Amino acid sequence: MGNENLEKKKKFVPTIETNLRKRQVSVPEVTYRASGINFMGKRIKSLLFTNDIPIIVNNNAQGIMSVYPFTPQLKIISAIMEVASVPVFVGIGGGTTSGIRAVNIGLQAELMGAAGVVVNAPMTNENIKLISESLDVAVIASVITKYDDIEGKVEAGAKVLNIAGGKKTAELVKYARSIVGNEFPIIATGGHTDEHILETIEAGANTITYTPLSSAEIFSEVMDDYRIDMRNS
Repeated sequence: MGNENLEKKKKFVPTIETNLRKRQVSVPEVTYRASGINFMGKRIKSLLFTNDIPIIVNNNAQGIMSVYPFTPQLKIISAIMEVASVPVFVGIGGGTTSGIRAVNIGLQAELMGAAGVVVNAPMTNENIKLISESLDVAVIASVITKYDDIEGKVEAGAKVLNIAGGKKTAELVKYARSIVGNEFPIIATGGHTDEHILETIEAGANTITYTPLSSAEIFSEVMDDYRIDMRNS
């Protein structure tokens, strides 16, 4: 009985909020069942996948994953790094952006304080090797299908795999684990339900990436609440 009470006391976490800043984007609690990845002394279990500045300022995730479908630009990286209060992992290319240009963007991102750089799935192993040899921060290689050269990316210098397989992410994580073993760091998208996130963690993901609603979607919900309050007043 004494041990049960002690366990309950250990799990209770006091919460401090303010009236002006209590509205924030929260990652699902189940995310914290992941083991996490230790980046330079900081254990990260949850990453928020967003480039939305207000969301980056108002969330409880342990890190930010900033990747977007445009050519990487330093002013975007700079803006995100300036407002983020947690480690930021930035995309530096993979499709149309590669080679020396990706290296230069990565080096600038590192000097701005990025915790790691993300290369998209089309990035060649030769380019991954070039980037990994040029930067001090971790190179995170994206994997989107089992046909990706997972072993080749790791041998080229990728320190972490970023797995995004859509509905088949958990299956792809399990497949990657069979190639890289149980200890290689894996980040993976978790989906929007506790069941999908837990399935991805159990498949072998160390850190979960969560995609939040946009500022516009959240503001729409807030406005609906305001309309109800005004109608009832």
